[in-house]
Amino acid sequence: MEHIVNLFFRSIFVDNMIFAFFLGMCSFLAVSKNVKTSLGLGIAVTFVLFVTVPANYLLQTMVLGPDCLFPGVDLSYLAFILFIAVIAGIVQLVEMIVERFSPVLYASLGIFLPLIAVNCAIMGASLFMQQRINMDPSSSQYIGSITDAVAYAIGSGMGWTLAIVAMGAIREKMAYSDVPKPLQGLGISFIVVGLMAMAMMCFSGLKI
Repeated sequence: MEHIVNLFFRSIFVDNMIFAFFLGMCSFLAVSKNVKTSLGLGIAVTFVLFVTVPANYLLQTMVLGPDCLFPGVDLSYLAFILFIAVIAGIVQLVEMIVERFSPVLYASLGIFLPLIAVNCAIMGASLFMQQRINMDPSSSQYIGSITDAVAYAIGSGMGWTLAIVAMGAIREKMAYSDVPKPLQGLGISFIVVGLMAMAMMCFSGLKI
């Protein structure tokens, strides 16, 4: 249980997809113009991670791994394309659900909702999971069960959501600030992201 809690909080604060690895920056910068749309996309990304990472974990450990299907056969080289197929299917499901139950949010997110399928944070989480299966079981990053995969997925999604919502709140405030003209738009946004990433590096010293 302690390992699951450590893995969960580490994926939020230490191994944050945005501030530690800068994955998913395209939709992060494009959608984080206000808190409402940022939160909507963050929840959608978290749900996709919650489903795809455990599904890909089972795919890796029961189908693609060495000796899973046949003795002496390792199908890990197929992981990339099969992970993408799983992610694309789940994203399509999320898109239909959002369009059905929240047309306003669906319109606000626009093209960036279906583009979750190519959000590198989603694919990155599955590839990191694949690497962590082979880590030393004593490591705080080790993923050795479906429960670990779920904790890592939810933590990664919450970390990404935390980052985009915080950025959305800051950009709402910056709309009323006197930003120098050369820095208006993406210029000041990149500076803010850099400062936030530097602040999040403080968590890297924690023994999680």
